[in-house]
Amino acid sequence: MSTTRLYAIIRLRGVVGTPKDVEYTLRLLRLTRKFHCVIYPATPAIEGMLERAKDWITWGEIDLPVLAQLLKTRGRIVGDKPLTDEYVKKVLGFENIDALAKAIFENKVFYHKLEDYGIKPVFRLHPPSKGFKGSIKKPYKDGGELGYRGRDINDLLLRMM
Repeated sequence: MSTTRLYAIIRLRGVVGTPKDVEYTLRLLRLTRKFHCVIYPATPAIEGMLERAKDWITWGEIDLPVLAQLLKTRGRIVGDKPLTDEYVKKVLGFENIDALAKAIFENKVFYHKLEDYGIKPVFRLHPPSKGFKGSIKKPYKDGGELGYRGRDINDLLLRMM
C-alpha cells in the first residue's frame, strides 16, 4: 500500500508521578502498564503523541523479522491464548503469522485494528534480559533509555521477548 514506517512503542516507566496529559496520551496509545508494547504506523498524529509522552516511552522502526517473532512469541488473542497460524488462517485469511507480519509491515493491515477479530492490540513484554544499559530517566541520545531510538528498538525488543 505505502512505505510508511512502522513504529514499535514500549512504555518503560510506571504510573507514579505521571502528569494527567501524559497519562491520557499513554492511555490513547494503549500503553497502560510498564513493558507494554504497541505497533503503529508513523503518522503525524502518532508522532505528536510520542513527542508528548517521550519521557515515559521509547520507540523506533521495527524490522520485519522482529515483528514476525513478536507476533509468534508475544501475540495474544481473547482469552489470553497465544496467536497461532491456525487462528490467523481461519479468522484473518492469511496463510500463517509470517504472512500477517508482512501485511502489517507493508501497512496493508493495521495491527491495532485487528482487535475486532479477537487479537489483542498490546504485547506484554518481559523486562530486558541483562537489564537496561542506561537510566530510564534520560533520553536515549544522552545514554539513557527513553525517547526515539531508531532501528535500535529491535535489539531491545529481542531482549524483552
